[in-house]
Amino acid sequence: MNPNDHGKRVSGLFDNIAAWYDFLNHFLSVGQDIYWRRRLVRCVRPGATRTVLDLAAGTLDVSREVRRQFPELRVLSLDFSRAMLCKGKGKIVGEPAILPVQADGRALPLPDGCVDTVTIAFGIRNILPRTNAYREILRVLAPGGRLCILEFGTGKARIWQGLYNFYLGTALPRIGRFFSKNPEAYQYLADTILAFPDARALAGELVHAGFDQVGYEALSSGIVYIHVARKPE
Repeated sequence: MNPNDHGKRVSGLFDNIAAWYDFLNHFLSVGQDIYWRRRLVRCVRPGATRTVLDLAAGTLDVSREVRRQFPELRVLSLDFSRAMLCKGKGKIVGEPAILPVQADGRALPLPDGCVDTVTIAFGIRNILPRTNAYREILRVLAPGGRLCILEFGTGKARIWQGLYNFYLGTALPRIGRFFSKNPEAYQYLADTILAFPDARALAGELVHAGFDQVGYEALSSGIVYIHVARKPE
């Protein structure tokens, strides 16, 4: 699929499930998504710009967690789906330090070296080609700045004796279809997790893209991983 067509398709899918997104995140992960985001934000490192870019910000849960843990920082919250950002705006009333903007992660409307950390939770697998996103992230990061990724591990690895794999491939699409009335969106979620590189391969992508000090940590038996990488000084 053409990357631009893919981007429009993904944006449309998330626009269609925006109303159910938060509920289904909590329901399908049994509340673990809240813990995962908190762990992601612990990897943020403030710097001279006092600014974090939350890429693929969705309904702004990571942006809000950044402000909770680092109330002195400003958060630029960018997402390709306007409906997701609009859904999240109700959470940030009276919070002027979170700035939501609709934007493409492959062409960020930001100047060079303007943020100290980029966070992206459950979004990097939706951007094709990822190399374009890595290039833009490196451009907007200040020297020594961090990229912090929270993403599902590959669904090809057997977890909990295959129970998670059954849940991912069979139960999750059915549950998502029941609640969201969108048969494509949660099948897309399962398919992209199954097709996504494993943690070692994703780390290799980051090194090849130009990051250094690349590392990763498994959470919840490897259902998700946190990757941290640095823009060289």
